[in-house]
Amino acid sequence: MNSLSQKWDAIYRQREGNNTEPASVLSQHTYLLPTSGLALDLACGLAANAFLLAQYGLCVDAWDISSVAIEQVKKKACQLTQINPKLVDISEAQFLQNHYDVIVVSRFLDRQLIPKLINALKPQGLIFYQTFTVAKSHSNGPSNPDFLLRRNELLTLFAELVTVFYREDDNIGNSQLGLRNEAMLVAQKP
Repeated sequence: MNSLSQKWDAIYRQREGNNTEPASVLSQHTYLLPTSGLALDLACGLAANAFLLAQYGLCVDAWDISSVAIEQVKKKACQLTQINPKLVDISEAQFLQNHYDVIVVSRFLDRQLIPKLINALKPQGLIFYQTFTVAKSHSNGPSNPDFLLRRNELLTLFAELVTVFYREDDNIGNSQLGLRNEAMLVAQKP
């Protein structure tokens, strides 16, 4: 067990029994989802995204580095055969080419994985991505710039895909309203 998995195990022990909400980028765009197929909820945590995807008819691989989170997901999903929770060190994960119809990533950033995610999408597959940005109006989220997006960076990282939706409010206008501290993208593989 490495220090990163220990860190996340401690976090998910504290969250045990708490209900989590799916990422806004997914919950606000469910009408874009296919009615069947295979999805990946990457760095799933307590798998709110996976449960939403399963509701829409998708079979979902839910991967996380935390054994505590995966055990909680297994308990909650025990009657749902369409959710496959799996303990995975995502930095070392193997992604099959043209495998997923949908990939969801929320509040996780490893820039080196982006080409692998694009490769793992089937043609016409969708990625729903939402994570923290450098521009902050309040202090939630990581402070390490390695885990923060620069302005419009999601558009650059996924430039070979077709952008369906993008939002990043930055610190423009009333910082008490809108999407702050995060950017969201929905993109499709040609």
